[in-house]
Amino acid sequence: MEDLTEVITSAEFHPHHCHLFVYSSSKGTLRLCDMRASALCDKHAKLYEEPEDPGSRSFFSEIISSVSDVKFSHSGRYMLTRDYLTAKVWDLHMDKGPVETYQVHEYLRSKLCSLYENDCIFDKFECVWNSSDSVIMTGAYNSFFRMFDRETGRGVTLEAWRESSKPRAVLRTRHVYTGGKRRRGDVGVDSLDFSKKILHMAWHPAENIIAIAATNNLYIFQDRVNPDALTQ
Repeated sequence: MEDLTEVITSAEFHPHHCHLFVYSSSKGTLRLCDMRASALCDKHAKLYEEPEDPGSRSFFSEIISSVSDVKFSHSGRYMLTRDYLTAKVWDLHMDKGPVETYQVHEYLRSKLCSLYENDCIFDKFECVWNSSDSVIMTGAYNSFFRMFDRETGRGVTLEAWRESSKPRAVLRTRHVYTGGKRRRGDVGVDSLDFSKKILHMAWHPAENIIAIAATNNLYIFQDRVNPDALTQ
């Protein structure tokens, strides 16, 4: 892994300052560039990077730390990034590390070897903000996608499937069983379908409407009742 070449994985302009943009890399870093300094942005204004714990380094560390997507918040104060296992929120004023980290599917850490063999470890998941920057959303496997409330830090796993495409159908929450007492409806880690992955999604800039791309299906869901129950 030491010989991997660093490449740019995503880029985004600041929503309010057109001279600022950020780009992410396969090394897990973010570079903020200011075009007022130079039209050729070969030097960054700020470098955002999370210090690595040497004790937790493994063969897969560099692969799973690669940033697959970066999005500015609507306020322009924060950046949201996604790597293979986590979603992170960064403050533009703090370059020492993320201010929030959300575990998307930590239960896959023990499966990294098999995910490497079937190339799933190289999947690139997107991430998005809601209109008020209070909730973030990103994709997972088995047609699951996850939402995290930034105020409480709690996350919910939802499923995009054909039954939920019926008019006014309520999205059901799902739970991946990793041990302990198993509840009815739980999905075991070994039962996850890695061919059903949600890589692409979007959140309406003003309304509580989301678009989910699940393999060859596109789902549009709208919250018509309250923020805790998304319905189509």
